[in-house]
Amino acid sequence: MNFTAKSSNPLTLTTQCLVAAIYEDGSLPTLTAALDKASRKAISKLVSKGDISGKKGESLLLQKQDGIRAQRILLVGAGKAKELDAKAFSALMTSTGKILEKYGFADAALAIADLPVKDLNAVRKGELVARNLMTLIYRYTATKARVAKSKMPSRIAAILSDSKERTALAKGLVTGAAVGNGMNIARQLGNLPGNICTPTYLGEQAHQLAAKNRSLLKTKVLTEAQMKKLGMHSLLSVGKGSDEPSALIIMEYRGASATTRPDILVGKGITFDSGGISLKPGAAMDEMKYDMCGAASVLGVMTALCELKPRINVVGVIASAENMPSGCANKPGDIVTSMSKQTIEILNTDAEGRLVLCDALTYIDRYKPKSVIDIATLTGACIVALGSVVSGMMSNDDKLAETLYQCGQDSLDPCWRLPIWEEYQEQLNSNFADIANIGGPKAGAITAGCFLARFTKSYKWAHLDIAGTAWLQGNAKGATGRPVPLLMEYLLNN
Repeated sequence: MNFTAKSSNPLTLTTQCLVAAIYEDGSLPTLTAALDKASRKAISKLVSKGDISGKKGESLLLQKQDGIRAQRILLVGAGKAKELDAKAFSALMTSTGKILEKYGFADAALAIADLPVKDLNAVRKGELVARNLMTLIYRYTATKARVAKSKMPSRIAAILSDSKERTALAKGLVTGAAVGNGMNIARQLGNLPGNICTPTYLGEQAHQLAAKNRSLLKTKVLTEAQMKKLGMHSLLSVGKGSDEPSALIIMEYRGASATTRPDILVGKGITFDSGGISLKPGAAMDEMKYDMCGAASVLGVMTALCELKPRINVVGVIASAENMPSGCANKPGDIVTSMSKQTIEILNTDAEGRLVLCDALTYIDRYKPKSVIDIATLTGACIVALGSVVSGMMSNDDKLAETLYQCGQDSLDPCWRLPIWEEYQEQLNSNFADIANIGGPKAGAITAGCFLARFTKSYKWAHLDIAGTAWLQGNAKGATGRPVPLLMEYLLNN
């Protein structure tokens, strides 16, 4: 999909479909009013007859009008002007994209990009236009014989009435398209079944991305033998019950000088989580292929960075394993030694994500990071606490936590901070090891964060629990691509 920003007169644009908005009270935004005047009040007449009222979700497709070059005009309801904020504008873009896809136009021009939106500048507007439309073109095709291709327009022009804002809008379109593509990459990886998307497969995808971006990205994949030499016995213990080898995948994006300290993303990559000996219930266990959505988001972000080429340094790390039951698998009561030399009593083998993450969080200390964010579908308790609306966030640094919260608000990919106070650490006490891998039934998401905090004391760190936001259930089942927008907002603007 190709995006362009224009400040042309919409009356003279040659396009298959020109999209214009109507407010709920029947009033017309600037560019819609210009179209109405050129068409001898054709739009106003339709509004007065009640053919379209301007309510959210409404649309009306018009034939070619005299005085306007566009072959068709698509009128869409924008709701109440005073309520048009970033969320409402994003929803308008998504609904408009679905309508355009229905008609199958080859190209479209969006006069709705000119709508005045509360607290939204031209850059942000462009980001939301491109991101929302890019994510609509995604189709899962890897394991299906027949899939209907997306009929979204391949060329989109976003129109502004103020020519001074065109450059800013164009910048936003580029960023939004890259973020949308990164989300689609993350969705694809999450949706792949566990017999295809293995730790080895994730490593191959990282290598392929590096091969396409040799000047920017360097990738290496540590084998089980290499991890054993480093003392990563916690990570390795998770994959003992599987025939699939575990892997630690490191992607180094170098857009700035070598002396610039990197921001680091660490993704949980459990490509299938049966729970191990602490076996999960059979119902919906197929969804445990999504237990690598943290890893998928890291690959999505690295893809977007390679497209945008920002002058920053970022290291993406994926701690990947398959958690299966067997005679070799971890057992409740087993004790393993982490790379940090802290010993861990495994009370529940289904609390495996923290076991792979803790060694990765120790490994990345060698980079002397500016900040570290780990991303994981870590706990069902986070879904109980926050549902599927916001990601859980914990941090050992107030400023980092505040920044991530604001980035979530700005990117419409929100997170909410939970405490990791010292009082919660007592729940992880063990009679036989330095730390237990679960803290009991109370505050499960928080105690999981407290566990990770014990391995992150030398740098600024935040943990994102995306168990509730990484994928959808039911008829719409599939990966969402979150929190790629949040992570990109943080990296590009902070």
